[in-house]
Amino acid sequence: MNNREKRILLGHGSGGRLSHELIRNIMLPAFANPALSELHDGARLDVGGTRLAFTTDSYVVKPRFFPGGNIGKLAVCGTVNDLAMCGAQAAYLSAGFILEEGLLLSELTLIVESMRQMAVAAGVTIVTGDTKVVEKGAVDGIYINTAGIGVLLPGVNIGAPGVKPGQDIIVSGYLGDHAVAVMSERHGLTLPAAIASDCAPLNQLVAAVLTAVPQVAMLRDPTRGGLATTLNEIAAEAGVGMILEENTLPVRPEVQAVCELLGFDPLYLANEGKVVFIVEKEYSGKVLTILRQNPLAAAARVIGSVTAQPAGQVALRTTVGGLRLLDMLSGEQLPRIC
Repeated sequence: MNNREKRILLGHGSGGRLSHELIRNIMLPAFANPALSELHDGARLDVGGTRLAFTTDSYVVKPRFFPGGNIGKLAVCGTVNDLAMCGAQAAYLSAGFILEEGLLLSELTLIVESMRQMAVAAGVTIVTGDTKVVEKGAVDGIYINTAGIGVLLPGVNIGAPGVKPGQDIIVSGYLGDHAVAVMSERHGLTLPAAIASDCAPLNQLVAAVLTAVPQVAMLRDPTRGGLATTLNEIAAEAGVGMILEENTLPVRPEVQAVCELLGFDPLYLANEGKVVFIVEKEYSGKVLTILRQNPLAAAARVIGSVTAQPAGQVALRTTVGGLRLLDMLSGEQLPRIC
């Protein structure tokens, strides 16, 4: 091996362009199959005539505890939400722990208790797991992997083929709260109490919408890479364009101020309790009414629309009327955010 050989960078875990290149160039050619090739938040499977969704995710957030949550809460909510984004109601989870020698048992107890609470809140059961302990310095305290399985809701078909020009883009609430909360704890910043991670299980919120409006074309939670990267993924998969209206984007003034101070764009910051809906305009009002009845989505709003052009790209109509292309996240704004 020579020193010029390409190596893994932090940006390969950003959820942005480097992550996509890694998956498309190495993972997909090795494991290609119809379920994986959909590149959804989980695989949609038919098992004995039952339509299931199956997903897995690993959590390495630093620090382990942050305003509004910890790595355990994140691990349960993240996998429950991945299943919800497939149009499934989560049923069972697994939990795998990699623990570093020296981790305080009191910390582990708090993390596990958070997982229990979130599982109860989401109505899921953790039915299997695994625990490994590695020597001091091999990991950063604790890493958690959760996998989940759920049943797809009847009449629901979430996927890129259903995304068409003319549909509305709806987001369920304020952007960037999770990333700013984690960053503030990591760097010892004092921020207003209003800023805490939005980490939450979204399955009941999503199920309420899909039960009333099964015509929803696409769901996605804008986690790593933020809203801009998430919408670029959908636009590329569906072969459509998207235009966001800057004056409708929900960003807390406190989060906007931190972003301006540190040079971050809230459109690329990770969220752990938000969901994007793409739906025909005739159903937008009904979706918004249901969302705003839930405290997790009280600030839901239409933020833009699907267009024919620019195909495969996302643009932002600024407050002065110009259009600015929003690309995928190209590097890594905040590593180990989830």
